[in-house]
Amino acid sequence: MARPIDSLDKTLIGLLGEDGRRSLADLARRAGVSRPTAAARVRALVGDGVLRIAGLVDAFQAKGLTVALVGLTVDKHRLDEKVEQIAALPEVTWAAVVTGRYDIMAEVATEEGMNGLYDFLNVSLREVGGINSSEMFLVMKAKNRWTLMPTSMRRAWIERPADAD
Repeated sequence: MARPIDSLDKTLIGLLGEDGRRSLADLARRAGVSRPTAAARVRALVGDGVLRIAGLVDAFQAKGLTVALVGLTVDKHRLDEKVEQIAALPEVTWAAVVTGRYDIMAEVATEEGMNGLYDFLNVSLREVGGINSSEMFLVMKAKNRWTLMPTSMRRAWIERPADAD
Protein backbone atom coordinates (compact mmCIF):
# COMPACT_ATOMS: atom_id res chain seq x y z
CA MET A 1 0.00 0.00 0.00
CA ALA A 2 1.26 3.47 -0.84
CA ARG A 3 2.65 5.49 2.06
CA PRO A 4 0.94 8.86 2.64
CA ILE A 5 3.32 11.80 2.46
CA ASP A 6 2.77 14.93 4.52
CA SER A 7 3.84 18.53 3.92
CA LEU A 8 7.29 18.02 5.50
CA ASP A 9 7.92 14.99 3.28
CA LYS A 10 6.87 17.05 0.26
CA THR A 11 9.19 19.89 1.26
CA LEU A 12 12.15 17.53 1.66
CA ILE A 13 11.40 15.78 -1.64
CA GLY A 14 11.07 19.15 -3.39
CA LEU A 15 14.38 20.39 -2.00
CA LEU A 16 16.16 17.17 -2.99
CA GLY A 17 14.52 17.39 -6.41
CA GLU A 18 16.23 20.74 -6.91
CA ASP A 19 19.58 19.42 -5.69
CA GLY A 20 20.01 15.80 -4.65
CA ARG A 21 23.42 16.61 -3.18
CA ARG A 22 21.99 19.10 -0.69
CA SER A 23 23.30 18.40 2.82
CA LEU A 24 21.03 17.23 5.63
CA ALA A 25 21.89 20.41 7.54
CA ASP A 26 20.75 22.55 4.59
CA LEU A 27 17.60 20.43 4.13
CA ALA A 28 16.74 20.83 7.81
CA ARG A 29 17.37 24.59 7.78
CA ARG A 30 15.28 25.14 4.65
CA ALA A 31 12.47 22.87 5.90
CA GLY A 32 12.48 24.48 9.35
CA VAL A 33 13.20 21.28 11.29
CA SER A 34 16.15 19.79 13.16
CA ARG A 35 18.85 17.88 11.31
CA PRO A 36 17.90 14.57 13.04
CA THR A 37 14.27 15.08 11.98
CA ALA A 38 15.28 15.75 8.37
CA ALA A 39 17.63 12.75 8.40
CA ALA A 40 14.95 10.44 9.84
CA ARG A 41 12.36 11.60 7.33
CA VAL A 42 14.68 11.18 4.34
CA ARG A 43 15.74 7.75 5.61
CA ALA A 44 12.06 6.74 6.01
CA LEU A 45 11.13 8.03 2.54
CA VAL A 46 13.98 6.07 1.00
CA GLY A 47 13.27 2.97 3.11
CA ASP A 48 9.57 3.02 2.22
CA GLY A 49 10.40 3.24 -1.49
CA VAL A 50 8.85 6.71 -1.86
CA LEU A 51 12.13 8.51 -2.60
CA ARG A 52 15.28 7.54 -4.44
CA ILE A 53 18.25 9.86 -4.65
CA ALA A 54 20.16 9.19 -7.85
CA GLY A 55 22.33 10.73 -10.55
CA LEU A 56 20.24 11.74 -13.55
CA VAL A 57 21.55 12.57 -16.99
CA ASP A 58 20.29 14.82 -19.76
CA ALA A 59 20.53 12.31 -22.60
CA PHE A 60 20.80 15.16 -25.10
CA GLN A 61 23.86 16.63 -23.41
CA ALA A 62 25.56 13.23 -23.07
CA LYS A 63 26.85 12.42 -26.54
CA GLY A 64 26.33 8.90 -27.81
CA LEU A 65 22.99 8.15 -26.19
CA THR A 66 19.87 7.34 -28.19
CA VAL A 67 16.49 7.53 -26.48
CA ALA A 68 13.15 6.25 -27.76
CA LEU A 69 9.63 5.77 -26.46
CA VAL A 70 7.94 2.49 -27.27
CA GLY A 71 4.20 1.89 -27.28
CA LEU A 72 3.21 -1.74 -26.82
CA THR A 73 -0.02 -3.69 -26.97
CA VAL A 74 -0.15 -6.92 -25.00
CA ASP A 75 -2.69 -9.48 -23.79
CA LYS A 76 -4.91 -7.40 -21.47
CA HIS A 77 -5.06 -10.18 -18.90
CA ARG A 78 -1.28 -10.09 -18.42
CA LEU A 79 -0.62 -6.35 -18.00
CA ASP A 80 1.04 -6.60 -14.57
CA GLU A 81 3.27 -9.46 -15.67
CA LYS A 82 4.28 -7.78 -18.95
CA VAL A 83 5.03 -4.34 -17.48
CA GLU A 84 7.28 -6.01 -14.88
CA GLN A 85 9.11 -8.00 -17.56
CA ILE A 86 9.53 -4.99 -19.84
CA ALA A 87 10.71 -2.73 -16.99
CA ALA A 88 13.37 -5.33 -16.16
CA LEU A 89 14.90 -5.28 -19.67
CA PRO A 90 18.43 -3.85 -19.69
CA GLU A 91 17.63 -1.03 -22.13
CA VAL A 92 14.50 0.23 -20.33
CA THR A 93 14.62 3.29 -18.06
CA TRP A 94 10.92 3.06 -17.12
CA ALA A 95 7.74 1.30 -18.19
CA ALA A 96 4.12 2.07 -17.34
CA VAL A 97 0.64 0.71 -17.98
CA VAL A 98 -1.25 3.49 -19.75
CA THR A 99 -4.66 4.29 -21.21
CA GLY A 100 -5.27 4.94 -24.88
CA ARG A 101 -3.90 3.32 -27.99
CA TYR A 102 -1.20 1.33 -26.18
CA ASP A 103 -1.29 -0.86 -23.10
CA ILE A 104 2.28 -0.12 -22.03
CA MET A 105 4.69 2.72 -22.75
CA ALA A 106 8.41 2.35 -22.11
CA GLU A 107 11.46 4.55 -22.46
CA VAL A 108 14.54 2.91 -23.92
CA ALA A 109 18.10 4.26 -23.84
CA THR A 110 21.08 2.81 -25.65
CA GLU A 111 24.65 3.64 -26.57
CA GLU A 112 24.33 1.49 -29.69
CA GLY A 113 22.20 3.92 -31.74
CA MET A 114 19.77 2.42 -34.24
CA ASN A 115 21.35 -1.02 -33.83
CA GLY A 116 20.55 -0.92 -30.11
CA LEU A 117 16.94 0.11 -30.78
CA TYR A 118 16.59 -2.62 -33.42
CA ASP A 119 17.97 -5.21 -30.99
CA PHE A 120 15.50 -4.04 -28.35
CA LEU A 121 12.58 -4.64 -30.72
CA ASN A 122 13.92 -7.77 -32.37
CA VAL A 123 15.66 -9.53 -29.48
CA SER A 124 14.65 -8.19 -26.07
CA LEU A 125 10.92 -7.90 -26.74
CA ARG A 126 10.86 -11.28 -28.47
CA GLU A 127 12.32 -12.84 -25.31
CA VAL A 128 9.53 -11.24 -23.25
CA GLY A 129 6.91 -12.68 -25.60
CA GLY A 130 3.21 -11.90 -25.55
CA ILE A 131 3.68 -8.60 -27.38
CA ASN A 132 0.91 -8.10 -29.93
CA SER A 133 2.35 -4.95 -31.51
CA SER A 134 4.87 -2.20 -30.90
CA GLU A 135 5.55 1.27 -32.21
CA MET A 136 8.79 3.11 -31.53
CA PHE A 137 9.22 6.87 -31.37
CA LEU A 138 12.76 8.20 -31.57
CA VAL A 139 13.17 11.11 -29.17
CA MET A 140 14.89 13.82 -31.19
CA LYS A 141 14.93 16.51 -28.50
CA ALA A 142 13.53 16.89 -25.00
CA LYS A 143 13.43 19.65 -22.40
CA ASN A 144 13.31 19.22 -18.63
CA ARG A 145 13.82 15.48 -19.11
CA TRP A 146 16.43 14.10 -16.76
CA THR A 147 16.82 10.36 -17.14
CA LEU A 148 18.01 7.65 -14.82
CA MET A 149 20.02 5.44 -17.13
CA PRO A 150 19.03 1.76 -17.34
CA THR A 151 20.66 -0.45 -14.73
CA SER A 152 22.80 -2.29 -17.28
CA MET A 153 24.18 0.97 -18.69
CA ARG A 154 24.92 2.37 -15.21
CA ARG A 155 26.80 -0.80 -14.30
CA ALA A 156 28.78 -0.71 -17.54
CA TRP A 157 29.70 2.94 -16.95
CA ILE A 158 30.86 2.15 -13.40
CA GLU A 159 32.95 -0.84 -14.49
CA ARG A 160 34.44 0.83 -17.60
CA PRO A 161 37.97 2.14 -17.01
CA ALA A 162 38.12 5.95 -17.03
CA ASP A 163 40.53 5.93 -19.99
CA ALA A 164 38.28 3.68 -22.14
CA ASP A 165 36.48 6.62 -23.79
